[in-house]
Amino acid sequence: MKYLLSTLALSLLAVHAGARADDGRTTAAAWPPKISFADGTELSLGGNLQYDLNRFSGEGYNGAALEDDDAWRRQEIGVTLKRKGVYDFGATFDFEAKTWNDVALRLETKALFGHDAGKVRIGQMKLPLGFEGNTGTRHVSMLEPSLPTQAFYQGRRSGIDWAFERAHYIANVGYFFESDLQGNNKGDTAAFRLAWTPRKAAGDVLHLGIAGSQERPDSEVNGLGVTVYPSVRWRAKPEASLTGVRLVDSGTLTRVDQIERMGLEALWIHGPWSLQGEYLRQETTRELGLPSYSADGGYVLGSWLVTGESRGYSGGNVSNPKPKGKYGALELLARYSRIDLDSDGIAGGREHNWTLGANWYLTPYFKFQANYVKSDATRGAFSADPSVFQLRAQMHF
Repeated sequence: MKYLLSTLALSLLAVHAGARADDGRTTAAAWPPKISFADGTELSLGGNLQYDLNRFSGEGYNGAALEDDDAWRRQEIGVTLKRKGVYDFGATFDFEAKTWNDVALRLETKALFGHDAGKVRIGQMKLPLGFEGNTGTRHVSMLEPSLPTQAFYQGRRSGIDWAFERAHYIANVGYFFESDLQGNNKGDTAAFRLAWTPRKAAGDVLHLGIAGSQERPDSEVNGLGVTVYPSVRWRAKPEASLTGVRLVDSGTLTRVDQIERMGLEALWIHGPWSLQGEYLRQETTRELGLPSYSADGGYVLGSWLVTGESRGYSGGNVSNPKPKGKYGALELLARYSRIDLDSDGIAGGREHNWTLGANWYLTPYFKFQANYVKSDATRGAFSADPSVFQLRAQMHF
């Protein structure tokens, strides 16, 4: 299917490049590339290309090195087929990670039943749990998710999802009954997200929410006919993608029966200022009398758009601001995050990070980001306090 996706993408680019006016003259077609049909259906191309640079100072535990690196972070290409007010189908593949992102069909119930009862989505998608986990990769404020989001967010699964939004509230419920499209993470998950939005206008948002999920992973039989029982591992990188080092790590927990997650979230946007925060917690229950394991964490993020724009907000989540001036929009940010994986006799470690960031939205399609992360972690008798300077160049459409 990824080869079909590549062919569609190239075809759309070709059509876009060859667009002509009625008199035969070549014209500048709309961007992103799309084909419009007579009945209002549109076929469009989307993408998100990110290249990162990481420069570390300090060391991990026992002098373990965190090596400098630069590499592609994401190479996402996707296509969308939609008819406004009726349906949309999207499929995106990350050629860097070699994994499918969202591949789902969303239906508008108003087109089906004559009244709006929300939107129903079927396919592979993100679970409805929190802000950072559900923020589109092209819209992230910091280069990497916070510690608790990395450790506890479940990721994408295949299933069915219902979303219902009104002026002052949002409800989102999903049931995921298949593994992801890579064939991993088998099992069932039920999840929900509810939010109260007493203020929801451009540049004036207040969002308060709660979310939760219950996952029941399945056993698998390997190629040798041996049953492999469910296991889980809770860990996080020091908010830098181009390293394999984890300063906090629960180790592998075997014979998992179920995993419960919960989250509290808040967002305030007032003109160029915004505050965003989440608290996330998980509890792992195991079989054969093995002890349960619980852990938690949270973060607070502050943002100021120096050039006067506001962060975008729609559908219960944030998006990039739209630059007003010819030199783009400049955003300054700060985030504090923490995680505690010491619990129930397991020394998974504790970590808290401070991050300073700057984003330059040069155009609606080009974005440059810089982060400086200072980590402070302990695990058992060991401690570490490395730091990392990160840069990202991004083109998205």
